[in-house]
Amino acid sequence: MIQSHTNTITKFDAWILASRPRTLPAAVMPVIVGSSIAVFHNKFNLLPALVALFCSLLIQIGTNFVNDLFDFLHGTDKIDRVGPQRAVTSGIISTKEMKLGILFVFGLSFFLGLYLVYIGGWLILILGILSILAGIAYTAGPFPLAYNGLGDIASFLFFGLVGTVGTYYVQAGNVTALVFWSSVPVGALITNILVVNNYRDREEDRSNGKNTLAVLFGEKFTRIQYVFFMIVSYSIVFIVYFTYKNDLFVFLPLLSLPLSIKLIKMIFTLRGRELNKTLELTAKLSAIYAFLFAAGILL
Repeated sequence: MIQSHTNTITKFDAWILASRPRTLPAAVMPVIVGSSIAVFHNKFNLLPALVALFCSLLIQIGTNFVNDLFDFLHGTDKIDRVGPQRAVTSGIISTKEMKLGILFVFGLSFFLGLYLVYIGGWLILILGILSILAGIAYTAGPFPLAYNGLGDIASFLFFGLVGTVGTYYVQAGNVTALVFWSSVPVGALITNILVVNNYRDREEDRSNGKNTLAVLFGEKFTRIQYVFFMIVSYSIVFIVYFTYKNDLFVFLPLLSLPLSIKLIKMIFTLRGRELNKTLELTAKLSAIYAFLFAAGILL
């Protein structure tokens, strides 16, 4: 069975697969939104913004590598899993190779991040280390976050608050209420990608002892959580308009509302592998919303 999988994919393709390219926009969105607010406040600085982007991408890839490895070691990922094929589970990348890959990616992220520490000080060092540790602890260690119902909270905090506010801070040297509020929809919509993933995999996860929120509280809760994050994300637009930028361009994210409504219908009607499309479109929604939000701030 494993041999049939390895014949269809090269080692290079396996590393690309393990990096999970479809998840990478989640690492880009906080940087785009944080940088757009830096531009709005005349604080934009290209080099710190680019380094923040590379660090964010590397941490996301490293987290995906850890996830690929430790879901295999925990026995959570199997060849016949509902979701996409995994590199270590399929036998194309060995556990030793993946460990080296994890060390390289997180090490490079830390090395590049030292420039941001030089710019932003010890606070950025702490946030950077916490981000890397969270990426590892998501599925590894004695208390893996994803296995104990904390994956959603970690995703919201690090993609939303840390990613968006941190990007702004390394350019502006301070934090404003606007960038704080702007981090909320970024974190919420990116976390919704995880919500769909956990909703799709809840039966597999339950049988494998992976206690996501979808496993702990059931499908009704998970659907409500998904809708709640949607409502919060679109509500923030009105807070920004009435409090910080009284300009109709701020409402540009509302153009993505039809897709949001379509996705809500999908999560209430689809099951199993059918949700792979919902997952893909949820990731696209987070990207579309972030681009529209950034455009609304800049215009």
